[in-house]
Formats: sequence, C-alpha cells, structure tokens
Amino acid sequence: MKKTGMAAAAFFICAGLHSFDWPQNAIQSDSFYSYFGQLRGETINTSLIFTDSEEIQAADSGKVLALIGEHSEESDLFESTLGNAVILAHKDNLITVYANLDRENQEARYQMKVAEAGTNLGTCGNTGWQQGQANLEFQVIDTKNKAFINPRILMPRVGKELELTIQNVSAVNKKGNEYTLGINKRFPSGTYYLYRKRQEVAMPYRTTIFINGAAVENISYDMLVQKEGKLCATGNKFYPAALLYPDANRQLLAEVSLPKGHNVISIVITDILGKETTLTYSMDAL
Repeated sequence: MKKTGMAAAAFFICAGLHSFDWPQNAIQSDSFYSYFGQLRGETINTSLIFTDSEEIQAADSGKVLALIGEHSEESDLFESTLGNAVILAHKDNLITVYANLDRENQEARYQMKVAEAGTNLGTCGNTGWQQGQANLEFQVIDTKNKAFINPRILMPRVGKELELTIQNVSAVNKKGNEYTLGINKRFPSGTYYLYRKRQEVAMPYRTTIFINGAAVENISYDMLVQKEGKLCATGNKFYPAALLYPDANRQLLAEVSLPKGHNVISIVITDILGKETTLTYSMDAL
C-alpha cells in the first residue's frame, strides 16, 4: 500500500523512538476510556485516557521535569486541566505526562528528582478536567519535533482492538454541497472532503483512500503537530480539528479530487494492529 508524504515522514520519525512499558498493569487494547486523536470538546485528544483505577508507574526511567498541582500556589483562580501531574524527561527527546493523579501521594511526589522505570507515581485521582472520570491521562511528547506522539505506538500490543466501521460516508465540496456515497451515484467533479460517521469510542490508527486503484490520501494518527497555532493530524497536508471533526457526528477520511468520468472509491481504515476495514463505492463525476 502506497504511503503519502507526510504520513510516511511521521511513521519514520516515530519508528526511531524507543519503547515504553505500560504505566498501568493489566491493560487491554479495547478498554480505554478515550483514545489518542479522538474529538475532545472542540479539539483533538492528545492523551490516552485509561479506564481502570490501577496504580500508576513510570513508563521508563527519566528525570522529573515538573510536578503540577491542581491549584496554583499563587492563585486559586486557575486550575490545572491536568490536575495533579508528574512530567518525566526521557532519552530520544521524549517527555511523558501522568495526569489526573490522586491528592494523597502529592507530597511524596514533590520529593522525587529521578524516577526509574516502574517507579510508583500514585493512583488515579479526580483532580483534572475529565468529566468526573478518575482515570489516568497519559501523554507522550516529542520535544525535538514539537509533536504529541500516540502512546500506543510505543507500547506493547495487548489484547484485541475495538471493531472499526465505515458508515454514512459523505462527500462535501468546497461550496458545502453534500453527497451521500452509495445513494448519490452522480455528482460534479472536483475537490471533496470525505467523511464517515464517527464512532463514539473506536478510533482508526490510519485512514486511506484509493481512487481507481491509486492511493491518493493517507491520514495518520501516530502523531499530532501544532501548525499555525492549531493542533493537526497529518496526511497530504495538515488537518486541524475543524476539518477532522466538523461536528460531533463526522470524522474526516480524506480530502480528494474526483476526476470527470467513472470513479471507484475505496475507503480503508486500519487499526493499530494492522487490521483493515474496507468499503468500495462507484460513482460518476460530471
């Protein structure tokens, strides 16, 4: 399968990074509360939010870069969205963030200067902004490339994945005209955003579009980068949240150009284990 430029670049950047252990035990791949790259409010989720309230440990050895409390010492008007958090600096210019930690162990954490792999960092709390969820919020940041890394690409693969589905696929042109693939068989040629119905929890690791057998777009969720002040996923270009998730019901699959004539559009969404879900449509562009 052909990779497009930016997605391939992101893959090779991440491929050179070393692996981490899971920050919690007994992890199952299909049991997270929220996945990296999902819609979160009006932005894209840069974290992996766990479900179980297990003890939390350092994913690798590192220096304690910062300790964050849920309240500022100078003013109680500004609360940390991460709640109580530990930030560790590792080799390969990586930082790990362990957020929404409990209050009870905060004093002990303030004494830490270095954490070895497996060092206990406490338990889950309810100190961050997680809609009442007392779960670990875990981030990996690549400081060299100024990117958030999908934590799962650096972790051991455990258990099965949530099933991915392709439903209610629509094509929207730059004028805002929308056509439903499979129902509308003929519509004007030109540039379109292709959307699928967004799943509430399950999240593709990669979306790929083929037109007449050629791979024309590949949006990857192995990393998220800041571009012009906006958090973006990468494909043929940078896609901010407003394009990836124009509303709570749709997720972008690709931006494509449909040439005049008969076109066969194949949509492939891939999970992190490489399992593909495919759907194919035929249409005529006028």
